[in-house]
Amino acid sequence: MNAALYSINHKVISWMVVLLMMVGGVISFTSLGQLEQPEFTIKTALVITNYPGASSEQVEEEVTLPLEDAIQQMSQIKHITSINSAGLSQIEVEISDQYDKHSLPQVWDELRRKVNDTQGTMPTGVSPSVIVDDFSDVYGYLLNLTGKDYSYRELHNFSNLLRRELVLIPGVKKVSVSGIPQEIVVVEISQQKLAALGLEPDYIYGLLQTQNVVSNAGKMLVGDYRIRIHPTGEFVDITEMKNILVSPADSQRLIYLGDIANVYRTTTEAPSQIYHNNGEKALSVGISYSSGVNVVDISRAISQHLESLSSEIPVGMQLNVIYDQGSIVDKSVSGFIINLAQSVAIVILVLLVFMGLKSGLLMGAVLTITILGTFIVMNVFGIQLQNVSLGALIIALGMLVDNAIVVTEGIIIGIKKGLSRR
Repeated sequence: MNAALYSINHKVISWMVVLLMMVGGVISFTSLGQLEQPEFTIKTALVITNYPGASSEQVEEEVTLPLEDAIQQMSQIKHITSINSAGLSQIEVEISDQYDKHSLPQVWDELRRKVNDTQGTMPTGVSPSVIVDDFSDVYGYLLNLTGKDYSYRELHNFSNLLRRELVLIPGVKKVSVSGIPQEIVVVEISQQKLAALGLEPDYIYGLLQTQNVVSNAGKMLVGDYRIRIHPTGEFVDITEMKNILVSPADSQRLIYLGDIANVYRTTTEAPSQIYHNNGEKALSVGISYSSGVNVVDISRAISQHLESLSSEIPVGMQLNVIYDQGSIVDKSVSGFIINLAQSVAIVILVLLVFMGLKSGLLMGAVLTITILGTFIVMNVFGIQLQNVSLGALIIALGMLVDNAIVVTEGIIIGIKKGLSRR
């Protein structure tokens, strides 16, 4: 069937198709996801298991090999790579290429089940395995939280409030805080004092193990009500730890932990991440978006939410925006729209001069309708507006202009030669 002849003979249908393409194109454009770069899927997960005090040989034999045997039972596995070091097992699991991003969550769930099934057979002292499968998460919004006169603990407390607020925004997938030094409580016991009092280090260690423990103390029946009993005793500060009674049961003296030990709070000697902003200590707050969303809209929602939280920021703390993907994407999309408008205007002006007003307006309309129709196809196949797709559209504009001019010129020449308009 000749599509051109059918369109000419059925003008109502042709105009309806054009109208649907225009309306559908505008609607599709407003609903398309917008990103800076195309989404990509990393089909790799990392299984990390700590075994403090074990040599690399022990880690391999007692931890890595049982985990590998369990993981290899999965039919989706393409390749497994393991690295064994003193006290640490790392297993990199690569999934076959046939599994797309929609089926990966189910694969990772099966991987977790296989790993969890082996935890009961691990030696004493092995920490639960941790599975990391979110390597493809990209932070679309980065903030630095600074406070010259605040400690890391105070910055961390406010960052937790910030995280709870931001994760409630629709389209936000995850909010991560980095740069927090790991805090530890050090108990330095004087061996001389222990010997003088007849105490053993293991005795002190056992006492500390039984402190600050959340346990179920049962319930008490009062009339028709059952009241849950919650024993207190959690440590709030270092002073409470110093006041732990460590004297033996047969001792007539009251000996506290602070009498025989130096108890203080500090950070690990080698923190994994440290952030500074203009020379001040800082925490980094990263926000990643859900798949297929419009990052421009989410970025605006985040900015508005941060403005509403400005009154809750303590005096002396500052939130600095380091990276905003939404503003970059907005500029890219605006640039494409400007390029499209310029292309249509140039075509109309050029054809107006050399081929007449009717030809110029016709070609401008053809360009616009074609691009709007492309937006419909992109929406159907889930193609988002990002650097690659925008670049392809801009390149296609040049081809469309050339083709439109050639077709229009051919029609005009044919009509001048006496050919029928049909």
